[in-house]
Amino acid sequence: MTDWGARAQALLKDLAACSEAGPGVTRLPFTPEHRAACDLLWTHMEATGLTVTLDDAGTLVGRYEGPPDSKTLLMGSHQDSVREGGAYDGIMGVVLPLLALAKLRAEAVHLPFSVEVLAFADEEGVRFPTALVGSRALAGTFDPAVLSMQDARGVTLHDAMTSFGLNPDRIGALRRDPADVIGFVETHIEQGPVLEQAAQAIGVVTAICGIERHQIVVTGETGHAGTLPMSGRRDALVAAAAIVTEVDRLGQTIPDLRATVGALSVEPNVVNAVPRRVTLTAEFRSPDDATRRNTGAMLHRYAQELAAQKQLKIKAERTYSQVAQPSDGALSAQLLQAARQAEEHGPLLPSGATHDASAMADLCPIAMLFVRCRDGVSHKPEEFASADDMGSAIAALAAFLRTLNPQTD
Repeated sequence: MTDWGARAQALLKDLAACSEAGPGVTRLPFTPEHRAACDLLWTHMEATGLTVTLDDAGTLVGRYEGPPDSKTLLMGSHQDSVREGGAYDGIMGVVLPLLALAKLRAEAVHLPFSVEVLAFADEEGVRFPTALVGSRALAGTFDPAVLSMQDARGVTLHDAMTSFGLNPDRIGALRRDPADVIGFVETHIEQGPVLEQAAQAIGVVTAICGIERHQIVVTGETGHAGTLPMSGRRDALVAAAAIVTEVDRLGQTIPDLRATVGALSVEPNVVNAVPRRVTLTAEFRSPDDATRRNTGAMLHRYAQELAAQKQLKIKAERTYSQVAQPSDGALSAQLLQAARQAEEHGPLLPSGATHDASAMADLCPIAMLFVRCRDGVSHKPEEFASADDMGSAIAALAAFLRTLNPQTD
């Protein structure tokens, strides 16, 4: 009897070797390491009976051919990593659906639809200041202007793709016809502790959280730290600290909200002067867009009340907004049923991070399966998912494929 989880662990170990030297995994798009990973995946895809191609966005495509004129279910994730990242983020979502197809092949199961396993080239946006390249290409939302963006060595994305043997001028032709696609299912490590705390191997994602970011500038008045009395000080950092505390309070009290102050700069930033000006950021993530927007408005109101109380100026503005992407109800229900066949209980949970599925939602219905990761750690060499948990995920994906009815989903 095949231990599919152990097979996944072995293949992921081999793929982790497709990395720059150094701690963890560093596999950036359109590099020799990317090529090595593609070659290895290509071999395993062909061994599973798939027809393999590399498209002009750098996405490796392994296709299981269903009956003539059948629709296609898309599955997969990204092959690239952050610098000194882990061996599971992204790439596990390529390996597990591939092994689910291998499992069905070993059981002589023939599906009534086609399946493509996708390994996207660039989701992380580490080498170039853009992201979700392959998924946006399939969804028809790729912006050709990003081809002129440069990496740290001055190489443009266009030149990097060309050197990789691709024709980036043909990316526009990669857009899929939504009428031909059943949906997109992405498997990913959770990158958080929820499944581990619930003692569950796998869970189904309800939505990819929407994001908004705010820049807050607090302007007070500087003065000598030793001679300026405490009474009447207009200390910008004291007000900024209150804002940090308020952001944390919002995150602690509003369900399913993630609230973070990630950057803060102080002027004049010297030991013996009262801070004159502080610039800080606040980021809110929520699976519910109304909750996210209302939270941003609450922060802005708080900032204005604080400015009046402290007799200083506070300017708050929203600098970035991305809507939430709810998972498709029908696909997710089938995936949840399959997950609960593989495990006693497959919980529902939101994704706080952005994934290729968020871009694919512009093309077709999406669903996501999360796999437990040890201590919730990701984007670090210590990132880990067990063979048993991956085995449960493979079983769930195989059951999902076996029972999916493309006529009703």
